[in-house]
Amino acid sequence: MSKRVQAPHGKKSHDAPSDLEKMRHSLAHVLAQAVLKLWPDTKITIGPPIDYGCYYDFLFLEPISDADFPKIEKEMRKSIHQGQTFRCDALPTKDAKAYWKKRKQPFKVELIEDLEKNEGVKTVTHYANLGPNGEETFVDLCLGGHVANLREIPADGFIILSIAGAYWRGDEKRGQLTRIYVAAFSTKEELGAHLHMLEEAKKRDHRKLGREMDLFVFSDMVGPGLPLWTPKGTIIADELECLARETEAAAGYLRVRTPHIAKGKLYERTGHLKHYRQSMFPPMQLDGEEAYYLKPMNCPHHHEIFASSTRSYRDLPMRLSEYGHCYRYEDSGALFGLMRVRSLSMNDAHIYCTEDQFASEFVAVINMYLKYFTLFGIGKYVMHLSLHDPLELGKKYVDNRKLWKHTEDMVRCVMKQTGCNVIEVPNEAAFYGPKIDVEVWSAIGREFTLATNQVDFDVPTRMGLRYVDRDGVSKAPLCIHRAPLGTHERFIGFLIEHFAGHFPLWLAPVQIGLLPVAESHEKYARPLEGELRSNGIRTQFFDHTETLGKRIREGETAKIPYLLVIGDKEVGADTVTVRNVATKQQVVVSRKEFVEKTVHDIRERRLKCSIG
Repeated sequence: MSKRVQAPHGKKSHDAPSDLEKMRHSLAHVLAQAVLKLWPDTKITIGPPIDYGCYYDFLFLEPISDADFPKIEKEMRKSIHQGQTFRCDALPTKDAKAYWKKRKQPFKVELIEDLEKNEGVKTVTHYANLGPNGEETFVDLCLGGHVANLREIPADGFIILSIAGAYWRGDEKRGQLTRIYVAAFSTKEELGAHLHMLEEAKKRDHRKLGREMDLFVFSDMVGPGLPLWTPKGTIIADELECLARETEAAAGYLRVRTPHIAKGKLYERTGHLKHYRQSMFPPMQLDGEEAYYLKPMNCPHHHEIFASSTRSYRDLPMRLSEYGHCYRYEDSGALFGLMRVRSLSMNDAHIYCTEDQFASEFVAVINMYLKYFTLFGIGKYVMHLSLHDPLELGKKYVDNRKLWKHTEDMVRCVMKQTGCNVIEVPNEAAFYGPKIDVEVWSAIGREFTLATNQVDFDVPTRMGLRYVDRDGVSKAPLCIHRAPLGTHERFIGFLIEHFAGHFPLWLAPVQIGLLPVAESHEKYARPLEGELRSNGIRTQFFDHTETLGKRIREGETAKIPYLLVIGDKEVGADTVTVRNVATKQQVVVSRKEFVEKTVHDIRERRLKCSIG
């Protein structure tokens, strides 16, 4: 059953599916059919197409494992080779419920009951798989979007990837289901490329490399989703903050600092308690009956700074920036390494401007994104223009139809000026205005959501933020919320996987490893260590007590960009043998040239090491 069954019958909740989506959707039915043939008492739930294939959630009466994948795939390919087709039957909901009750499939009954109750659905559709003689082989509750014949699905274009636990309707209080994931593509070659990417992703997993490189840890004593940065990981975070400070200072931003908590009345006034409470930590009772909250975002605090003085149009645009620490109560099942945490340090800023200044300010933020993309070698990205849903006004979104239209049109117009690839996405806006969400792809093609650029037409007015315009009239400013580097946590997690741990020289926790071959060579290596450190180069000395091979392996595991091997030849010629850990290449250069070139490359924040 596709997710589209959640919409009333006869109404599509999104555009017509593509051929690839139809193939993946049909394959989900084929998967469920195979499972029911092998385990007839299994309870079936839903099985939507996803970006790389499909999945289906089942309640098995006996556990299954990876060892069962081959026989499931064998049954799936049988259905495909038979050339099964689909038949659509429209049934009154009463008859459909009776159908599924007779077959002891309670999840399907629940889905139909919810459609009746929540959306007033009177009729639903069943899609039946038909065998070579027209016999029914499988039936599912579904809105459609299938191939005409299963032979359109390449039998060598899919594979069962994995199984995982999943809660029915995402509710951890409900029974746990078994989710079977399938990768499915139009050709065997595309499937192979995807599987290769998955293997690369395993090697680059930021959780694995983070442990190996000693960048961050999690502690049961501290709590889930609360990362602890080690000295090496802190260096990376500090370097990113330094980059942001320099970039923002050059762009006219003013830095501020705000506390980690605030009174609940602040978040009531901004609207966050109404629209964001589920993502906030529970309140603390302080000062008698006063409720305080850990801050989930910095904007309410920045608004108070803006409101603390009388502002004139001459003060605008005012750009307040902060690497502010925020806390969000993410569901425990959603936590994932650095990508989804409860404690986050955000590259945040809020730009207060007039409507006339909006276009230039918004474009400047987008250009800042593009500068960062170049710096970090991010070649593929797309910007999503997240819009509101008119049906959700007053609930999910601020109820001001006129301002929503006006502001969304403003953002559309500005994004056309940038020439960036923009895709409009309905019902994903912030509660106070439209936003640009930035999707990027890592070096191996894995997709990440990193940054955001939001327009707020509501909260400044709600908070009483005013400036006196040149005509002497008091007006509310627009506010642009932007976070080009997102959070330390997510961005560093992305960079670990993007660079496979081989950070650019300027960002690496340890930049140079010194490896004297024997004790006699340390007399040359120690002054060199001092020279490197005096030039601000982060250096680790590997003394001679271990074998050279072991020390090289240790430096490679730590992903230190340059390992300098120093023996008799190097001491005699005042040179160093430079081993580039990323490329495995070695070159011999003079000591003076190496130091000068390295200092230059770090200062320029070069993307790749230029020695070796």
